[in-house]
Amino acid sequence: MNEIIDITLRSIWISGCATLIAFFIGIPLAYILAYRRRAELISSIVESLVGIPTVVLGLFLYFLFSKSGPLGFLNLLYTPQAIIIGEAILVIPLIISTSFRILKNTIYIYGEFAIAIGATKTQKMILILKESYLGLLASFTMAFSRAIGELGIALMIGGNIKDFTRVMTTAIALGVSKGEFELSLLLGCILVIIMIVISVILRIISRGIKY
Repeated sequence: MNEIIDITLRSIWISGCATLIAFFIGIPLAYILAYRRRAELISSIVESLVGIPTVVLGLFLYFLFSKSGPLGFLNLLYTPQAIIIGEAILVIPLIISTSFRILKNTIYIYGEFAIAIGATKTQKMILILKESYLGLLASFTMAFSRAIGELGIALMIGGNIKDFTRVMTTAIALGVSKGEFELSLLLGCILVIIMIVISVILRIISRGIKY
């Protein structure tokens, strides 16, 4: 039981850190993109990156972090930090693509109003982010759900090391390969419960946006 709790908490911590990093990178980029004219092409490119296969990204990062790679001197391969970086890169396009639509609509509604009342650029930005916070929170929640359910990156650059980089998805894959179906099933149920909780949170947020 202690091992299951440890794996679950590690998964939440790694995915939470990755999502936070992606959020603070993705939101400013989405804000800048929302103000650009003819940004639909860039938005389409970013949206296409949302579905990038995780094994492809994991392979790229493996070569990047390996001893012979350009970032091998950082010794990040097979560490939690490597998984955090990988998951952050994975969900940044998701955050940008979802936040872009939300911010663009809010700018359309409140942008002219902010200018009319003489707001500064900083005040205008604060107003737009404040009015968009429910949608941005939904974007964060979706990104976390994507990160915690990811397998390819965690396996390829995390190494699935016990008590160090093993997370729920990699532990499930290992359990199935070893025939330990009870452990895999239990971890799978925990992962599904987390996903259901996230789905409920998203529904509550969506209702808040509507009303």
